[in-house]
Amino acid sequence: MRRYGRNADEDDIRVRPNRKGNRPRTSIRPKHEDAADGMVLTVDRGRITCLVEDRAVVAMKARELGRKAAVVGDRVSLVGDLSGGKDSLARIVRIGERSSVLRRTADDDDPYERVVVANADQLAIVTALADPEPRPRLIDRCLVAAFDGGLEPLLVLTKSDLAPPSALLELYGALDIPYVVTSREELYDGGAADRVRAHLWGRTTAFVGHSGVGKTTLVNALVPEEQRRSTGHVNAVTGRGRHTTTSALALPLGGDRGGWVVDTPGVRSFGLHHVDPSRVINAFPDLERGTDGCPRACSHDEPDCALDAWVEAGHADPARLYSLRRLLSTRERREGD
Repeated sequence: MRRYGRNADEDDIRVRPNRKGNRPRTSIRPKHEDAADGMVLTVDRGRITCLVEDRAVVAMKARELGRKAAVVGDRVSLVGDLSGGKDSLARIVRIGERSSVLRRTADDDDPYERVVVANADQLAIVTALADPEPRPRLIDRCLVAAFDGGLEPLLVLTKSDLAPPSALLELYGALDIPYVVTSREELYDGGAADRVRAHLWGRTTAFVGHSGVGKTTLVNALVPEEQRRSTGHVNAVTGRGRHTTTSALALPLGGDRGGWVVDTPGVRSFGLHHVDPSRVINAFPDLERGTDGCPRACSHDEPDCALDAWVEAGHADPARLYSLRRLLSTRERREGD
């Protein structure tokens, strides 16, 4: 049945009112071609602080981004109030492609991965030589996460005045990982900070370590203009410290050569549920070439693994193969084992 005549005009057409407003829905989204570029400095309960040019701008994620979250280190595009003034608020409308990602899960059985830092070049693994005692299994897990995420590792050993570093360095010698050894006194006279800073110039470095190792104290020494609350005491019973850094924060290293330091909250576990073991081998180029003869889905720690013959033929150091297998098996072991 025809409701309207042959010559119906727009005034004759009934439009059903939109209960949520008069503007009709559309799948077309604005392109935001005038959006400003920025970098995420920290995220706190939905408020995202970004560096836009030379000012800090507080923003929220735009609805069109869906579930994609912005994390520290992300390159983003923003619109809205970019003045950085009090009570100003901008919107993040785009999140750029990430060159690297440091991820962790709460436990090996937890399928939900958390992105800690994006676009970092380096992962500084901070561990104390005593008070609290070093935890090699946690160091192994951080190394696996670094290799998997495309970050170069750096070992920073603190409190050398309480214990020598030789045993721990011997454990990781075959991995050829750069390292810096510091003492508590050197953190205050500037010597330790200068040695660590030499590895950081021109790079974005994420600092990770369990509580009480002196990570935030070291970051304060590296970036004295941005003092964060120092780590708390170490529990005499558990040998672990209190969490005093509650959110990741990117800080400019300063100086002519530049660089960024990302301080992260202290960790007591580092789950690796998300890690694909096949990517860890990429950090061992001398062994990777020997995997051509491995069976499909080889774990590189089984009788048919071709790496044994590769090492026996003299193509790689046996200590390197041992280190690789130790790292690959770390998912089956807890940090305290």
